[in-house]
Amino acid sequence: MRRNNFIERMGKGKYVFIPLMVFSMMALFTYVVMLLWNNILPDVIHVATITFWQSAGIIVLCKLLFGFGGMGGPGGRGAFRKRQLAEKMKSMSPEELERFKERMGEHKFGRFGNWCRDEKEEGK
Repeated sequence: MRRNNFIERMGKGKYVFIPLMVFSMMALFTYVVMLLWNNILPDVIHVATITFWQSAGIIVLCKLLFGFGGMGGPGGRGAFRKRQLAEKMKSMSPEELERFKERMGEHKFGRFGNWCRDEKEEGK
């Protein structure tokens, strides 16, 4: 049985192809940032135009200042905190759950209120 896909046919070239694609995508992103900066910001807030390398520097600076991401989404910190809260709420008695809901307020944590009602109904 012989597999015939593109990467396998390339042989050792795949070790060059993947980094080349990553570099190309980074260069394209940098170029798009440069174009957006040069076509929008000089007219709006009267700043100078920038070069490709200045655009790359701005991207790196933003990543250093605002973080590299990766913590959001299904496996991020928010999901971990939600699981912790869900576990804590499952172990509460109905009276404790009502007090918790009153302290948190329905307007701010409405989805937890709905979740709590579903859990109480399942327990009955």
